[in-house]
Formats: sequence, C-alpha cells, structure tokens
Amino acid sequence: MIKFSEIQYQRPDIEELKNLVVEATRKVREAKSVDEVKEAYYSVQEKEKFSDTMFTVCHVRNTINTKDEFYDAEIKWLREEFAKTIPQFNAWQKALAESKFRKELEAEFGPQLFKLIDAELMTSDERIIQETIREGELRQEYQKTTAAATTEFRGEQCNFYGLLKHMQSTDRTERKEAFEAWAKLYEKISGDLESIYGELVKLRAAKAKKMGFDSYTEMAYVERRRFDYTKEDAAKFREQVRTIITPAVAEIHEAQRKLLGVDKLRYYDESLRFPEGNAVPIGTMQELVEKARQMYRAMSKETGEFFDFMKEYELYDLETKPGKHMGGYMTRLPIYQAPFIFSNFNGTEADVDVLTHEAGHAFQGYLAMRSIDISALSGSTSEINEVHSMSMEHFAYPWMESFFGDNSEKYITAHLIGAIGTIPYLVSVDEFQHEVYANPDMTPAQWREVWHKIEKKYMPWRDYDGNAFLEEGGFWMQKLHIFLYPFYYIEYALAQICAFQYYNRMTENREEAWNDYLRLCRAGGTKGYFELLEIGNLLNPFKDGTVEKSTARVIEEIRKRYIK
Repeated sequence: MIKFSEIQYQRPDIEELKNLVVEATRKVREAKSVDEVKEAYYSVQEKEKFSDTMFTVCHVRNTINTKDEFYDAEIKWLREEFAKTIPQFNAWQKALAESKFRKELEAEFGPQLFKLIDAELMTSDERIIQETIREGELRQEYQKTTAAATTEFRGEQCNFYGLLKHMQSTDRTERKEAFEAWAKLYEKISGDLESIYGELVKLRAAKAKKMGFDSYTEMAYVERRRFDYTKEDAAKFREQVRTIITPAVAEIHEAQRKLLGVDKLRYYDESLRFPEGNAVPIGTMQELVEKARQMYRAMSKETGEFFDFMKEYELYDLETKPGKHMGGYMTRLPIYQAPFIFSNFNGTEADVDVLTHEAGHAFQGYLAMRSIDISALSGSTSEINEVHSMSMEHFAYPWMESFFGDNSEKYITAHLIGAIGTIPYLVSVDEFQHEVYANPDMTPAQWREVWHKIEKKYMPWRDYDGNAFLEEGGFWMQKLHIFLYPFYYIEYALAQICAFQYYNRMTENREEAWNDYLRLCRAGGTKGYFELLEIGNLLNPFKDGTVEKSTARVIEEIRKRYIK
C-alpha cells in the first residue's frame, strides 16, 4: 500500500475488460466442473478490482476538486465507457445465473451472491445504455452546480459549509441571517436543480419502462437490493415513526424552546441545542485525527489496526475547500483492500461525527475486504451498512472528553437528540421520493407542494418564519441523495433504530454489544437484510413494536438530560 496521494491513476483498458468478460462467459458456458466456473469468476473479479479502483481514484479526486478539468473529463469518460460494457456483463451474469453448477456455487458461496446476480439482470441491459450515460452526466452536472454555489453573508461569499458555524451561533439574529443566506443559496440555483431533477425523474421512469417494470419505484427496490421488504412495509415503518417518534421529538423541541428562551422555535433555532452554545471540538483537523487514532486504539485491537492503517496511508480528505463536492462518504480501493473517507470539516461537532460515522463504514470495509473472498459480498445493502456507521457513533461515546473536554456530556446529549430528531426528516425524504416516482410528470411547483404536505405530517413543529422559498416547500432540494441516490434515505432511519439497540445494550454489557457488532461487520453482505439482523442480534425495525422498544430508553435518557 502507498499513500492515496501517491496512487498513480491509470485509465482502465475497457476493451481488454470486455474481451476478458466475453472469454470468461464462454468458459462458464462450456465448463465441465464447478472449479472451471470458479476460475473464470475469480479472473473477472481480479480485473474488476483494478478497474473499480481506478474509477474510485478518479471519482475521489473529481469530488475533492470539481474544477479539475482532467478528472472532470475523465469521470465522464469512465461513466460512458463502463455503461458500454453492459452487454458483455449482462451475458456474463446470465451465464452464471444459468450455470448447471449454480447449486454447487450457491452451496459454497451462499445464495445471496446469486440473488445479487439475478437483480443485476433485472435492472441492467443494453436497452438502457444511453439513459445510463445521460444519468451519469446529470449527476455530474448536479455535483458541479452545488459545489460552485455560494451566497453572500455579511459581506462575504460563503458556500454551505462556510455558513454552518453561523447557523449554530448563540446570537439569534446571526442564526437567522445565516439560514436566510442558506435559503437564498438554494433559491438562486433552484431553477437549475429542478431542471436536473425533472430530467432525472423522467429518465429513470423511462429506464424502468424499458426494463419491464410498472414504475421506477419497483425498479429502484430491485436496484437497491430490497429483497426482504416492500414499499408497503416502508409505509408501515413511516407510520411507526409518525406515531412514536414524531411526538417525542415535538416534546424535545418544546424543551429546547424553553431552554433557549424564545417565544416560538423557528427553523433557524433547531440546530442550537444549548443557549450557551453547542459543544465544539477542540483542535485542528490533524489533532482531531490523532485523537481519533488514540480512541480507536483504546476501543479494540481491530479498530486500532484499522485506524493506524488509515492514518499511515492518508486514506481521507476531510477539510472543506473551494470547488469541493458537498457531503461526505466512504468508498473502497479494492486492489489495496483499503477504505477512503471523504468529508467537509467545518469546525462544528459534525467533524467528530465524521470520524465516527464514516469511520464505522470504513472499519467494516477494512475487516470484510480482508476476510471475504467474493468482492460482491464484502459490503451489504445500505440498511445494514448504515448500522455499521451509526452504531460506531454510539460506541465512541466514552472517548468524547478527548474531543470536547468539559463539554463531552453536552455533545452526547446533543448527539442523542440529533439521532432521534433526524428520523422524522429521514422518512419525509422517503415518502417524498415515493410520491414523485409514482407521478413522474409532476411539475416543480407540485414537488414543493408535496414536500410541504409531508413536512407537516412528520415535522409539524417546523416554522420557516415567513421565508417564502422554504414555506412553499423548497427545503427538499437541499438533499443530495434525492438527486444522486434515488430512494436511498429510509435506510438511515431503519439503521438508527438498530443502532439504538446497540446503544441500549452497551450501557448494560458493552463487551456483548461490541461482539455482536463485530460479528455483523465481518459478515459483510454474505446474507440478506433480515438474516444479517439476526447475525447482529438485532430486532427487525419493520415489526410492530420494534420502534417503540428501541427508542424508549433513548427518549428517557434525553428526558433526564435535557427536558426540565
């Protein structure tokens, strides 16, 4: 392994990859033994590891600096060329799915691999190559539009991250100005975003129709590997949130209103938990990373080895800078068995959240890439992946004094409030997407109307203090998942319910809870969602009573800490 900055990008030879896949397909079709099929499978996997790694290197460098002309052009080329490999990979997947040795392969690798292959065949085809290419172009356009967006705040041009500290100011006037500037930032680019999203929605609906689905919603559930639950199950889960969590969050907001001493809690008040100010991490980016290393060394042998590896090879880019893509993510470099963390530090408690949340993803990837031979099974679906990250946030609580000093308890209180308080918003995004893709011809005005209605349903406390753009429903367009990762968002809510279960148990028997978590991480995606919940000793969030049972202690803890 070498440092990420030293990795030399090499454009993958797409024609060579196609030829290899075609040859491997022939070998699988003509195989006389299961070993011959396995040999062909591993040959393709090895080639994919290289091409996937180079794609990741290009993607990371493009998101670090969306203004870099080389990587901007290169990621566009890669998306187009990889889309053109769909016919070869479809034939390959079909050969595996139809192999006369499928039962033997399922016995050795598990049925989950072939569920993934079957799903890929249902959602990928040469008929939708052009739509896939255009979708990639629109995603890139969205990233560039949001990365370049700035607004004026007190005489300075700021991007979203430049406003965050002001959004948590103890000065209410400053908070309000910062949030209004933030709203103006999105209002200024709203026409561009609505145009991009409108085309994306229609494009995805067209793809689904070509692939034989009744709607894109149906196709998206297969794309997201939701083999264990349906849109009806998701609706029932959202209803659990509305009846159990929404009232609890309303109670928390009323306590917050009293604590802040305001007549009515406005949207620009919600992010300030304490009148004297939120807990702020102590130290520079480099110092916070070193504190994280000490924390992970103390947490367990496995986490210590993992974070030493991350730090030694500089497998992260954390500081915000002009032209950098918004948000944060973890991705993988398969040939190095290495995770990579991308984020935008901004001087708030969110910086520490990155060092626990994204590190939770990275830790799981680090473990699984070293123990699971089948690359496609080293990571799970988002419902489980987010359990890895959100649970790590809770497991890190005992070390928060290192990051926040005397304000560590304040941070933990705010973190618990944020963890449960976000869930109504998470399911709002999910319901919004279900509404949009059920009616792909809706206008931008109708999107805003739908968002406004959903917001009132799950977040009845939300008060935009007369801001017209937000009052009319413009808040939806600030969520990048809606544009880039359709239907990806309810997973965070499902995962948080499970993470709360680990939190509840770690307060009673930390070692037992940690061992269950470690077992879940090591299992990767070798099983389906419900089976992995059992491996991690977790209750199913869709079952009646799970939401209430998982959140009861958290709500009680918040009441003791925060509600006077």
